[in-house]
Amino acid sequence: MKKIGLDATDIRILAAVQNHGQLSKTRLSEIVNISATPCWARLDRLKAAGFIRGYRAEVALEKLCNFTQVVVTVSLTHHRKADFERFEAWVAAHDDITECISTGGGMDYVMKAICPTLADFQALMQDMLDADISVDRYMTYFATRVVKASRPNIAKLAGSVPRDRTV
Repeated sequence: MKKIGLDATDIRILAAVQNHGQLSKTRLSEIVNISATPCWARLDRLKAAGFIRGYRAEVALEKLCNFTQVVVTVSLTHHRKADFERFEAWVAAHDDITECISTGGGMDYVMKAICPTLADFQALMQDMLDADISVDRYMTYFATRVVKASRPNIAKLAGSVPRDRTV
């Protein structure tokens, strides 16, 4: 797939949307510092090109309820495509698992699970072990507090990529 180049204004639009969510045409243009109509046209092009996947609210879970947050590293017994697909399908079917990344190195996956209770987390892990998904071993790390949770700096990341203005 061809990478689509962006200019500094496109990056400012993406950063504004990432930091503020859906904005009015006027407010977005103020943040980006261009007039409203071209700003909105650029936003439409960025959406059409798939740069914006959606808009979400950041809910303060700690104000809503008590929960257990756990980081789990998982290593599979076998490393065939079918084994990875079975494991990833199992992950996709469990909404207690909020993040899962495939890794290279000592472990195959790093997951974040958020469960109502420790017993619920233990049941999730038992379900993982009972499923036919080739889990060799896993390690759990219970989160005691969040030190930092942020989104990446889009301008900094995009600054390392050569631009090909095609959007």
